[in-house]
Amino acid sequence: MKKFSTAALSLPLALGMAFALPGHAAPDGAARPDSQAAQAASSRCAFLPNAPDQHVVVRGDTLWDISGKFLKHAWCWPQVWGMNREEIRNPHWIYPGQVVIFDRAAGRLRLGNAVGSGAMAGSGMAGGIQTVKLSPQLRTQGLGQDAVPAIPSNIIEPFLSKPLVVGEDDLKNAARIVATPEGRVNVAKDDKVYVRGDIHAGTSFQVFRPGTPLKDPVTGNIRGYEATYLGTIKLDRAARADNEAHAFYVVDVKQEMGVGDRLLPVPPTPILNYVPHPPERQLDARVMSVYGGVTQAGQNQIVSINRGKDAGLDMGTVLELYQTGRVIRDKTDPGGWSIGTLGKPEVKIPDNQYGSLFIFRVFDNISYGLVMQVTEPVQIGDIAKSPE
Repeated sequence: MKKFSTAALSLPLALGMAFALPGHAAPDGAARPDSQAAQAASSRCAFLPNAPDQHVVVRGDTLWDISGKFLKHAWCWPQVWGMNREEIRNPHWIYPGQVVIFDRAAGRLRLGNAVGSGAMAGSGMAGGIQTVKLSPQLRTQGLGQDAVPAIPSNIIEPFLSKPLVVGEDDLKNAARIVATPEGRVNVAKDDKVYVRGDIHAGTSFQVFRPGTPLKDPVTGNIRGYEATYLGTIKLDRAARADNEAHAFYVVDVKQEMGVGDRLLPVPPTPILNYVPHPPERQLDARVMSVYGGVTQAGQNQIVSINRGKDAGLDMGTVLELYQTGRVIRDKTDPGGWSIGTLGKPEVKIPDNQYGSLFIFRVFDNISYGLVMQVTEPVQIGDIAKSPE
């Protein structure tokens, strides 16, 4: 199965690590779950039977990638590394050149540093590796620049500060482009556009066009409208009378922009930390759309689901993807009457778990996730639910 990792942005704290499976000794200060929760987590977050003895961290690695070399489910790394909910708010960083060591006897991963082969016995070095138990510490030099992130951000960064989902009222009340220079149908970078509506003293805006309604595949109700992002404009001259338009210039264009397109303020740049974790309560959602208007999604593509903050989802939630098992008639059943398969009992084939979905953007009743580690294409209506 092909593995893929997604995204984390740096926060100004880098922590060293000592990692342990649930049920083994946890680092000081880490949460110690009750026995039932520990047993469930231990089963779900088990080591691979063919896990390597060690892994030398190289540039380009992510915590997700590294964990996937040792764990059955790579997204389990915060649990098996003994992080409590408060610690999950900050990333644990490791750096190229360090070595992740699998202590099989203790059922534990340790972080070490590669050293020269002439290490002396009794010095805490073995096989050219110095093992160290690290505790949280502030890193003051080169902060974040060389650190290995939890998951790479290049795939989802363009979606972090774009509207994606807008409500019907947002469309009605948003300021709009009413004219372009010399009546042009579309505009390019540095062109002027003229806007009417209340801009609330703002100066930078994203331009979007109302897109496809997002329909719940279960109820058929519209849960929101997916906005098509067109580009960014910046205020050049504010209107000086009620019947005058605001003058803007185009900063960048992603798609054709013109009269009738709507404005939303540019949000502040998010400072986010994506640490994978299961939802806090059981959740059963459905894939609602594939971003870009296609009907199927593969690895590294983005889909929406019909659950959001209302269902307790937050950034970093990991869900498992399932295809709904079909219902068949058991033609081998000896009882009853039959003409062909008529009259035979119906049997449901179990749902097929085929991948994972990493939630990175959450709205009130809609969420966006990155498809990863899939063995089948994702289709609208597929199940996304809490890991078992």
